[in-house]
Amino acid sequence: MFAVIKTGGKQYRVAADDVLLVERLPGEAGDTVTLEEVLMVGSKIGAPFVSGASVKLEIVEQTRGKKVISFKKRRRQNSKRTRGHRQDLTKIRVAEIAGA
Repeated sequence: MFAVIKTGGKQYRVAADDVLLVERLPGEAGDTVTLEEVLMVGSKIGAPFVSGASVKLEIVEQTRGKKVISFKKRRRQNSKRTRGHRQDLTKIRVAEIAGA
């Protein structure tokens, strides 16, 4: 059975024992998190969420993404700007999908 969940403003199609990187979730490695924002379970489609459905996630580790460099240069103006960004991420494992 699979489910479509919403976290961090994005949607993910997950099944049991899947491991994926999502936006930072609160908690430490080894903690269990339950998501109630389930958009779809099997063939049930929510409007917008499936009532009574939840997905249990286990946090594997808290990590950070790859560094992204934003560089802007204005030609002949002797002006440039460099800015870097690293996104906070959480590596999760889907433990259980509870459908309604």
